[in-house]
Amino acid sequence: MSTPVLKRSITLNFMGDWGNANLHRAFGWLSSEMVNLCGPHTRIAIWNGNGAMRNLRAVGRGEVDVALVTPAHFVAMALDGRGPCADEFYPHLRALGHVPQHDRLIFAVRKEFGVASFGDLREKKPPLRISVGLDDGDNFMGMAAQYVMAKSGISRREFESWGGRYIENETPRACVNEVLAGNADAIMQEAVMTQYWRAMTDKIDFDFIEIEQRARDALIRDLGWPSARLPKGYLRGMDREMEFLDFSHFLLVTTTDLPDDVAYGLSWCLVEKWSGLEEQYRHLPPERSPVSYPLDARAACRTPIPLHPGAERYFRDKKLL
Repeated sequence: MSTPVLKRSITLNFMGDWGNANLHRAFGWLSSEMVNLCGPHTRIAIWNGNGAMRNLRAVGRGEVDVALVTPAHFVAMALDGRGPCADEFYPHLRALGHVPQHDRLIFAVRKEFGVASFGDLREKKPPLRISVGLDDGDNFMGMAAQYVMAKSGISRREFESWGGRYIENETPRACVNEVLAGNADAIMQEAVMTQYWRAMTDKIDFDFIEIEQRARDALIRDLGWPSARLPKGYLRGMDREMEFLDFSHFLLVTTTDLPDDVAYGLSWCLVEKWSGLEEQYRHLPPERSPVSYPLDARAACRTPIPLHPGAERYFRDKKLL
């Protein structure tokens, strides 16, 4: 395809992660490619965020032009006001495509507790210390953990009534560190492709707790959150193919306010210049990389919210829609 050219200079504001993780890296690459398409005085800033509700609110309120949000399927609730977005939602949200990352929210309990299912947890009521993300209404990792537990018939109040305790941290690595330090007996967290998850499961014997059908069905019905499977042996102790809450992909989220030609250019960069980001991860096997590769462009444009008209035009020109 021919390279789109924006003859004018533009200013864009992006929102990524804390500043040292994969969303910022993806935006750094995307910024450099987009600058090449625009006028000589183009400026692009990358603001710190958390990749979750903070990013959704910022783009929905018009504070930034584009945000990366993960997992991708969580964005749909902010479009139509479901669940935690009931009081503030943004019908004008649109997608530009996604940066692929295949991830799950996994629940793992130290094997000595004899808890191999949610049924065991409800019956035995062990006073587990579970390492989770912050339950602050902003952090999707903590929010998802609480929803999975509640839809499995275990409210936070009930769990704490039998002596259970949540140990909350902002990042997956910090949650893993709590388990390794002996401060937690279990973990419900994402980023399962990372080296620190493998180091933890290589050192500690775990039972992995699959999502139950009733929780799976309730989450997809009420919030649009799907589940997905991991193969046997993905982590040590995973003795069969197992199903967990899907935590995949970094969705490029904008609004209808973004000019069509800018949206077209950003989606063009995502696909046509993908190798510039992929080469930063090729030292890792694809199934163990925090940015998956190669890019499946046909999947990247099948987004949980409508595409921006400019992005849709690009993907149609590419014959992917």
